[in-house]
Formats: sequence, C-alpha cells, structure tokens
Amino acid sequence: MLKKLLIIFSLLLLAVGAGGYFLIKSFTPVDIFKSAVVQEQIKKKVGDDKMDILNLSPALLGFSKPITYLLLFQNNTELRPGGGFIGVYAVVKFDKGKMDLIKVEGTEVLDRNTPVDWKPEPPMILKKHLKVDRWYFRDANWSPDFNQSAKKALELYQGEGGVMAEEIDVVAGITPTVVEELLKLTGPITVDGMEFTSENVTEKLEYEVEYGYDEKGLHFLERKNILKPLMLELLKKLKLSAWSNFQSYLGLTQKLVEEKQILVYSVDLDLQKSLDAKDWTGRVKDTIGDYLLWVDANLASLKTDHAVERVLNYKITPQADGRFLATAEMAYNHTGRFDWRTSRYRTYARVYAPLGSEFISASGTMKLDRTAGVGEVDQGEELGKKWFGAFIAIEPGQTGRLSFSYLLPNTMSEKIKNGSYTLFVQKQLGLPEMGLTLWLDFGNNSGMENNGDFVGSNYSYTGVMREDLELVYH
Repeated sequence: MLKKLLIIFSLLLLAVGAGGYFLIKSFTPVDIFKSAVVQEQIKKKVGDDKMDILNLSPALLGFSKPITYLLLFQNNTELRPGGGFIGVYAVVKFDKGKMDLIKVEGTEVLDRNTPVDWKPEPPMILKKHLKVDRWYFRDANWSPDFNQSAKKALELYQGEGGVMAEEIDVVAGITPTVVEELLKLTGPITVDGMEFTSENVTEKLEYEVEYGYDEKGLHFLERKNILKPLMLELLKKLKLSAWSNFQSYLGLTQKLVEEKQILVYSVDLDLQKSLDAKDWTGRVKDTIGDYLLWVDANLASLKTDHAVERVLNYKITPQADGRFLATAEMAYNHTGRFDWRTSRYRTYARVYAPLGSEFISASGTMKLDRTAGVGEVDQGEELGKKWFGAFIAIEPGQTGRLSFSYLLPNTMSEKIKNGSYTLFVQKQLGLPEMGLTLWLDFGNNSGMENNGDFVGSNYSYTGVMREDLELVYH
C-alpha cells in the first residue's frame, strides 16, 4: 500500500505537466486524470500493460472521495494462510492524495484490550496449538482467500474496539517483501540512528520489536513504536524519487501484486469488482479443471519461515477403474538453527483440491512436535474446493515431508479422456517462492497428445513458483 502513495504523486506530476490544456479550477483531479489528453500522455509513458494499475489509483487514494484503510502488516517469515502473521496494523486515510497516518500499533495491544465478553470461536487448530480461548485480530487471516480473511479481520477489529472501526473502506495486506523491494530502489533509510537496507530491514525490525526495545529501556507496549517513523521516512524517500523512478516503481507494483505480496479488499462493491477484475484481491480461483493450492500456517515457531525452503511435488496416475489418483507432497528443508528468531518449524498444512476429490491416505502427519505419534487428517469443503489438512514439525537441519493422496473426481477423468484437462496451481498468499515439480501420467488417453501444454501420455515440469501457474488445453 505504501507503493500507491508514490504512484499518485508521480501521476499528479504527469497530470500537471499535461494540464496546460485545462483550467485547473474547473476540473477535479479525477477529471484531469480521466481526460483523453492526459490518458494518452500517461499511456505513452507507462505503456498499455500498466494502465490498469494507474486507472485504479484515483479511487484508491481518495481522489473520488476520502478513503480509510485498515493496513495489515503480514509477516511472511511467520507464514499464515492469508499472507503472514498480523503483527502490526495501521489506520490510514487518503483525501485527494494527501495521507493521514492515524494509528500504527502492534496487534497485541489491541488484542489485550479485547472486551471480556467478546469471545468469537477460533478455528480448532488455533485453539489446540496456540491455546487461545477466542479468535483474536492477530490471527484473523486463517483463510487462504484474502477476501475472507479481510472480512474476518474487519469483524474482529470492530469487535475489539479498533479506532475508526466503523469507517474502514478498504482492508489491505502487505508483507515485508514489499518494504525490501522498495528499499532496493530508494536505497537505505536511517531511523533512530539505525540504518535499514533491503537486506536487513526484516530481520532488524524483528529484533527491535522482540529484544532491542528492552535494551533501550522501552516498555513492552512501546516496542513497535519504531514502525511509524520508519513508514514516514520511507514515504519521504518515495516522494522524492517518484518522478525519476516512476517506471521502476510502477513495474515493481505490478510484480508485487502478481506475486500476492500486496492484497486489497474493498467494502465498496463496485471498487471490489474492479479489484477482482485486476486480480488484486487474492481470491481462491474458481476453476473447472484440476486445482492445487498448498497452504501453511506457522504455529508458534517464531519467524522460522525465513529458513524453510519448500518444494511442492504433484503427480497424478491412472487407476484400474479409470479414475486418477493425485498425490500432493510438500518437502520442507529447514536450513536454519535454533536462535532468537528460528526454532523447529511447526505448521498446519492444508491442500486444496477440486470439489468431489476423495481422501485415500497421508504420510508424514504428526500429532505434536517431538512425538512419534501419527497425526489426524482433517478434511472439509470451502471456497468451492475440497481440502485435507494435518500437522507436521521439522527440526533445524532436517527435511520433512507431508503428503496427501486422493482420487480426483470423475469429471477430471472425463476431461483427460477427451483431451481437455487443465491444471491451475495457486501459490499461497505472501509466500515469496517455492519449488514445484509436476508428473502427470495420463495413461493411454491419446486425446492428450500434442494439445496445449501437454505432449504425449504424460507431462513433467520442474520450476520455481513466484506467482500462480496455469496449464491449459487449447
């Protein structure tokens, strides 16, 4: 979201540069922006492919009407289904491009002030592994669909008495990856005598709010005070370099949206439709073909995701009855060691598959960490998908594997037979990247030969996922 302030700043400079055709007093900034002359000038500068982002900017930054944001800072080194643990939130208001930073606060402060009689029921897994008696705002993003997580965040924020809770227009999520990428362009910034760079900003901030505040004699509730001056200093740098780095910033915004490091949900239905059309909203995709989404939830394992390398393996094989068995396996390589931010990795993982899939077996499940007990496999239906879930823990220096095998619905067998099989692999929100390997054995279904991405009776793929992957039959 920090990014969009910079976009509008550059946008206004451009509009003023082309605005010699207008009497500024006679037109609103939105009128000027939408005029054919200005649109043509902008298009020449940024290209057609980036116009979608710019066309949303007036509405998102309060040029149509004032707009109030609930910003969720989702730490993807502590991965959660909706993007990352919500350690900090901010309330920001935009009015004609002018930003008012109303509040920046650690979520633990708001959660501590939760009304005694406000006890929304938390998901079973959070209750079991985190020992919580209610669903707190910090844990709101349990859904892998950001729209659902954002709605829950807003509900819990209102229930806990958050500032301006009834005036929120937009809920937006950003991860540390956004700040890291911005600092690559702006260069280092200095706050309270500390230099923050792209390479150290995430780790240094985590240390400051966990230990550094105590060394400076600050109270626990003041431990995240550094975040507001850091935001303001970064915004200051972005403004100063907006014009000279306009193309770079715009390209970066597009990249971060595509990689699901920036996520937006609007209460306004018309704006939400526009955001959905641009794929800014982190929805779980509606598909008619095969579908795969693996979702991790870091459960009390510090910021260990920074040290975990993932490879998702997916294969389908034909069965004697004509159906196809799918196996989704995640290999977790824990490259870290025990330290102040790293522990054994504890995750509750879910795999989302086409509706109608039937569970067969699982391996690698654990009842609890540091036990030999085999864990249960949960399953359910939501978001138009079937899901299977289980817990696993991985010690530092070790590799753990968790897999689920299930029969794909009969409709998938028919698609394979008639040569219309497709696969959509969706990357978890906030996850920077993961390895992906596919082995799809179509058996003796000649209809798949030389069609689209698929050649012959099977298909293999090995790569790195930073955004969603779609394999389509043409």
